[in-house]
Amino acid sequence: MFKTKRFLLLTVMALMSVMILAACGSGSDNKNASSGEKGGDNVLERIKERDKIVFGVKYDTSLFGLKNPTTGEVEGFDIDVAKALAKEILGDETKIEFKEVTSKTRIPLLNKGDIDAIIATMTVTEERKKEVDFTDIYFNAGQSLLVKKGSPVQGLDDLNKDTTVLAVKGSTSTDNIRSLAPDAPVLEFENYAEAFTALKAGKGEALTTDDSILAGMAASDSNYELVGEKFTEEPYGIAVKKGEKELLDALNNGLETLKSSGEFDEIYNSWFEGILK
Repeated sequence: MFKTKRFLLLTVMALMSVMILAACGSGSDNKNASSGEKGGDNVLERIKERDKIVFGVKYDTSLFGLKNPTTGEVEGFDIDVAKALAKEILGDETKIEFKEVTSKTRIPLLNKGDIDAIIATMTVTEERKKEVDFTDIYFNAGQSLLVKKGSPVQGLDDLNKDTTVLAVKGSTSTDNIRSLAPDAPVLEFENYAEAFTALKAGKGEALTTDDSILAGMAASDSNYELVGEKFTEEPYGIAVKKGEKELLDALNNGLETLKSSGEFDEIYNSWFEGILK
């Protein structure tokens, strides 16, 4: 009887030892896994591991990001800046992927991890800083109006209850125009291509967004023109996920190098010389 009890006691103790060791091992594994996940959450590390950076860009914005129907390639100022930054970070401007975003979808796609950074005519605002981190300003725009030539609308003061203004969902322009011209009805669209098509179809008297974007539309169709003065300041920044300091620093360092070398000015002039004042 005594031997049986002693045997059972030893068996229980042995089982407890196994369980303790397993728990320790599991804790170590969890710690390692946690460390691995933490490292995986560093976007700059992931970019370097995959040897490619994924930018969210516009596909419908002339001069900044517009898909060429002939080549299927997206082209514009934001695109060329992104390529130059890819070269600074990864040593090769072709180590890049572009994914289409709109003003409405860009932050959700960034926070989901579908893209590494946003370079898409994105105005830096205090409200957006609560959701993303921004680089230094790389472009200064200002909100304006685009109308058909000969339109009685020649500026902000001409907007009233009888003048419908077209804008894009998720843009600062929509909020601004509602504040500055509260009597004017605002009709919103998913993207700039739809909004410009609506203006051509007579669904509104004016289209509002940043002057730099409107200039691209006017350049594509001489029947339309920018009118009035800029009535806001719209500084553009590149957005990354909150807390991604390493990637933010890499992009800021890249922008600084491009500006100091003169390459940034070359890119700017190739798209805007003679178009923007």
